[in-house]
Amino acid sequence: MDHQSGDGIWKLTLFRNVFQVLKEFTHGKQQKVSKTGLKEALSDILLGMAAGLKRDPIVILRMDGEDLLEFINGPSYEAEMVSIFSQIGCEDASLRDCITKALEKLTVDQGMPPSSDSWVMRNIVEPALESWDDKPVSQETFLEESKKVAKRVAQNLKEEPVIVAHSENTFDGSGIKRLLSNKFELDKLLNVGLENVPKDRNGKISKEYLRVVLDVVAPSVGLPQIGAVEQMDKVVADVLNRIDADDGKMIKEDEFKKLLTEIMGSIMLQLEGNPISVSSNSVVHEPLPSSLSLLQAST
Repeated sequence: MDHQSGDGIWKLTLFRNVFQVLKEFTHGKQQKVSKTGLKEALSDILLGMAAGLKRDPIVILRMDGEDLLEFINGPSYEAEMVSIFSQIGCEDASLRDCITKALEKLTVDQGMPPSSDSWVMRNIVEPALESWDDKPVSQETFLEESKKVAKRVAQNLKEEPVIVAHSENTFDGSGIKRLLSNKFELDKLLNVGLENVPKDRNGKISKEYLRVVLDVVAPSVGLPQIGAVEQMDKVVADVLNRIDADDGKMIKEDEFKKLLTEIMGSIMLQLEGNPISVSSNSVVHEPLPSSLSLLQAST
């Protein structure tokens, strides 16, 4: 598995994003785009990508079966597959279905591209299962047959490598800690978060908006937005529940800011003690060359 250079990351990721945004920009039609319009669209794309890559760096992996073979022939393979066999529950499944589920459990680190991707399943996994006789399911048979199939998968990857965009992020509270140590930046961010929050005639704000404002400031303190990471949602929900954030009580703006700061501090302490790591993998599918006609620019 090769790690592509930063230049390779930009070429693959930028091309896909430029194509997608310009497709939306032209409403998918074969129409020309003015240079000014094209410049503004590209500027927005690049600024958005730069912010996103700074927050969640992407590594482009070329998966050619070498790492998968190394895993198959390594000392941890059998123990890992026994563990997977016990997890997936093959009592009422065919051996073929059991092996397919097992391949879905293998990770990029073990040399397996995400088989949840339809292209990987169709072109890499399913061909490895062709001309293969199903057998009664047992742990011994599973270990023996899954190894054969995995080797065929590795061979298919060697013949047709898969490009995977891999990202990892660890939420450890460090972003919140930096913010809380800088009162000027903290006040500025809280003011931005409160810009569009409704107030009553006395300038008070409902505590129900604590969740909303926290979601607004989240990217600036290294947190995912609510709904993006399940483990983080549980941490946030626990902190908000402890201060009765949904009781609808109206409070003054200063008290609202103080409460939000305390919430971030509580989240920081939880993450410092138990950091949350997440990763994602996406197979890179390049647009067809014919799609480039959308990128025509007029003078």
